[in-house]
Amino acid sequence: MTDVIHQISAVRRSVGNRTLEAGEARVLTISQTYDAPLEDVWDACTSAERIPRWFLPISGELRLHGRFQFEGNAGGVIQRCDPPKSFSATWEYGDEVSWIEVRLTPEGGGRTRFELEHVAHVDDERWLQFGPGAVGVGWDSGLLGLASHLAADGSGITPEQATTWMASDEGRQFFTLAGERWCEADIAGGADPEAARAAAARTIAAYTGTPA
Repeated sequence: MTDVIHQISAVRRSVGNRTLEAGEARVLTISQTYDAPLEDVWDACTSAERIPRWFLPISGELRLHGRFQFEGNAGGVIQRCDPPKSFSATWEYGDEVSWIEVRLTPEGGGRTRFELEHVAHVDDERWLQFGPGAVGVGWDSGLLGLASHLAADGSGITPEQATTWMASDEGRQFFTLAGERWCEADIAGGADPEAARAAAARTIAAYTGTPA
């Protein structure tokens, strides 16, 4: 259904830190370039009709200062919008608030680079247990969904297929490779290699249902 190796390799990931007023925050950045023009990618990321076709059902007001809610997941408030280049929003899940920013950059040949930055305060104990992959692997899934939605040949994974696909050998391979790549990004960002690998193993186990 999809070329797992190609999709994993097409994504760029980085892990860093940022000092905010409330203290030190973790910063995850993920990006991929799509064979689609800027306006089409912007519409796919901001249209209430199109978002459920590659991500999750969404409700609310998709406008500046509007509040949105993804079904069974996070919600938030749109804090800034600069169409068709970027938007930022809070990312609220339970009692936790973090922040996302999506940036779109046109590239040659009618292609568009999608970049998402997720900034969150994460306590050291939880970070040591699961590392960046706990959130990063989920965003990898989102980029796969967007790639599938934008593919002109109809290949990839639709939301309707996602649950079955996640439990397949191909799905488990995807989550394993994504977890390993986030581990590499964590180490490149300065994490202790042994601790990073242990955290990645636990995250991969959580996503694939296999022992760490």
